[in-house]
Amino acid sequence: MEKINNITSTCVPLPLENVDTDQIVPARFLKATSKEGFGNNLFYDWRYQKDGTPNASFVLNNPTYQGCILVAGKNFGSGSSREHAAWAIADYGFRVVVSSFFADIFKNNAMNNGVLPVVVSDAFLAEIFDTVKKNPTATLSLCLQAQTLTNDTTGNSEHFDINAYKKTCFLNGYDDIDYLLANKDKIEAYEQRLND
Repeated sequence: MEKINNITSTCVPLPLENVDTDQIVPARFLKATSKEGFGNNLFYDWRYQKDGTPNASFVLNNPTYQGCILVAGKNFGSGSSREHAAWAIADYGFRVVVSSFFADIFKNNAMNNGVLPVVVSDAFLAEIFDTVKKNPTATLSLCLQAQTLTNDTTGNSEHFDINAYKKTCFLNGYDDIDYLLANKDKIEAYEQRLND
């Protein structure tokens, strides 16, 4: 996984509530076994017309909005537990998803695939949407070490929670196996003490 600590980026606003995993990546794409190229399926039924042409009114097809931060409405990632939703978000290039509430399974799938879900208050989320609507080049700054997200336009900042283990993984670019390998000496020393 790629390390995440300090990120400053413009963002892509998706001010819709209750976006489920079937909307994030439709079920017909679940036969794929590779994560590569899966970003092409992200929000597919919203991004494209039935004839396959881009839907100009959907935010991902609007060049005004760019960046590696997706700002989503409340209750993002509900529905089925498909990991493909996290694959699509990561492969598209989003490193962070901001919302005021995530479904638990989606949140874990996102973290396991290198996407950091950041939970903020409803009021701060509304402020971010308002800021980006007024100025699409507005940026958000994330500091994982301090666990803060800042609206650079207003200067307002909020603290977010993250599991200490997952925080270590993001800061070091570890997946679960990398984490174990990084602690190989400690594990071997512990086993040695048990066998003495």
